[in-house]
Amino acid sequence: MEWLFWIGGALLLVVIETVTADLTFLMIAGGALGGGLTSFLGGPLWAQVVVFACVSTLLLFAVRPWAKRRLAATTPQMKTNVDALIGRSATTITAVDDGGGRVRLGGEEWSARLAPAVQGTTRLEAGASVTVTEIDGAVAVVAPAVASADASAS
Repeated sequence: MEWLFWIGGALLLVVIETVTADLTFLMIAGGALGGGLTSFLGGPLWAQVVVFACVSTLLLFAVRPWAKRRLAATTPQMKTNVDALIGRSATTITAVDDGGGRVRLGGEEWSARLAPAVQGTTRLEAGASVTVTEIDGAVAVVAPAVASADASAS
């Protein structure tokens, strides 16, 4: 009945793996399944531990790197936090110039200033459409949005 402990341990490790998503606990769970199979086949405790250690080590150093590369190649890299805001459209709430202003970005009000490429030559009035070029701390750096009607007229 020792094999039930190995299987229970493997299941617990799989649950932990769902939280970490690093494939480490999954490989150790594979070792626990090896130890459980050895127990089920009647192997002594020392053999179960040796099989657990060998299978876990083999999975960690041979299978895990390959699996992580495979997952990284097939998983799209999603932008999060402030990186997800770059390139988004916003609307000026107040006039925005080199010194600052306010924009509505994603339903929130942000401090804003003009991007260096357009500073000194442009002042955007309230209600203008802008595009976020970067986030500098709590300030959205913006540039005038290129209207799609202007692009299609060219």
